[in-house]
Amino acid sequence: MLKKIICTCLLMSLILCGCGKKEQETTDLETVLKRGKLVVGVRVDAKPFGFIGKDGYNYGFDVDLGSHLSKSILNKYENAVEFVPVTAQNRIAYLNSGKVDCLIAAMSITENRSKLMDFSSPYYHAGQAVLVNKGNPATTLKELNKQRVIIVFGATSEANVRHAIPDSPIIGYKNYDEAVKALKAGKANALIGDDSVLLGYTYSDKTIKLLPGRYSVEPYAIAFRKGKESEKLREYTNFFLKEYARTGKLSNLQRKWGIK
Repeated sequence: MLKKIICTCLLMSLILCGCGKKEQETTDLETVLKRGKLVVGVRVDAKPFGFIGKDGYNYGFDVDLGSHLSKSILNKYENAVEFVPVTAQNRIAYLNSGKVDCLIAAMSITENRSKLMDFSSPYYHAGQAVLVNKGNPATTLKELNKQRVIIVFGATSEANVRHAIPDSPIIGYKNYDEAVKALKAGKANALIGDDSVLLGYTYSDKTIKLLPGRYSVEPYAIAFRKGKESEKLREYTNFFLKEYARTGKLSNLQRKWGIK
């Protein structure tokens, strides 16, 4: 009950802070409250963060996080959130065009992305890893130099590959499902991507494996439109994430999806 009162008071203070603005400058938080629903862009090709179950519904760590955030904002669970599928390539366009209120889409904070959108505090730290077929003798990324390497368009993998193994030809695919299929078909010798996503494929397919090294630190965060309109929604989200971590719920959710 005390937490509910604190959340309500914070929401009211964030809304009232914007009362002096012109009517046309409605904040994203006010829009969400008036609509009665948070619209979240999520991945459907990034298990265990976002994927479609056999029943056709969205599942994953990011999906659960979005559900809990919307419940906290709107003080209800039923019909509090709408999930919109996004890809690594179109998610920024979906956000900036207003198709979604925010992105919870296995998205890491980078300097270039921070010029286009605003981010919450991080909710998870991933790292770039290398996926290979089981029989591949390589043990490090350097050993793959001059060999064909797969990346997913829109991810941060390409810059890491070009820096670490500059002589390797790069093949790009639209999503992780297509990329893994291409790797297994022998179209390249390795796939570079977020370890947390690639690990999900190794759980159900023993013909592929992750090499032990990690080649970057990728802090995942919730993305918002850049500007004053999204500021209050981002501030409340940061409050939510802080409380979610303090109460142990964030760790429990990570354990649920096998990423802790």
